[in-house]
Amino acid sequence: MTRRKPARSARSILPFSALLTLMAPLFSGCLSALPDNDALPVKQACLISATLAIPITLEIARSSEERSRGLMERTELAADGGMLFVYSNQRRADHGFWMYRTLIPLDIAYMDRNGVIGAIHQMAPCPSDQGRDCPTYPAGVPFYLALEMNHGYFESRGIEAGDRLSLEPSDCR
Repeated sequence: MTRRKPARSARSILPFSALLTLMAPLFSGCLSALPDNDALPVKQACLISATLAIPITLEIARSSEERSRGLMERTELAADGGMLFVYSNQRRADHGFWMYRTLIPLDIAYMDRNGVIGAIHQMAPCPSDQGRDCPTYPAGVPFYLALEMNHGYFESRGIEAGDRLSLEPSDCR
């Protein structure tokens, strides 16, 4: 004798769309707990001169999209915080940065692949709503890394060309 499965009533089977409607609030709650997709990886690092080792916290921009966005639209940067722009290939000395849609004044240090600073420049926000009207700040040296910090940061701490960035926080001890 073969057993028959009980017939399912139409009420016991939820249409897929109804199931999605019921579960949407659950998923939206889960999604709101996920980290912001615009958030960049953060790393503890150290600026090293002949006499100082200064701990800093860096956001790391590696992709073209992350580097293009940079610090645009931000109204502040932590006192010992910055953004490190990482390139896989060396940039030429005439390559530079601009301050289009950047609201805070910044310093930028251009570095070789070992983190040795070749040049430091100060950059002012560009009030124009057209990028073509904003000046660029060429490095003046070939570089693999560029570090943006608050305006006056490097000078106030005695960091200059020849000093270096270490991505090993233990170097700050």
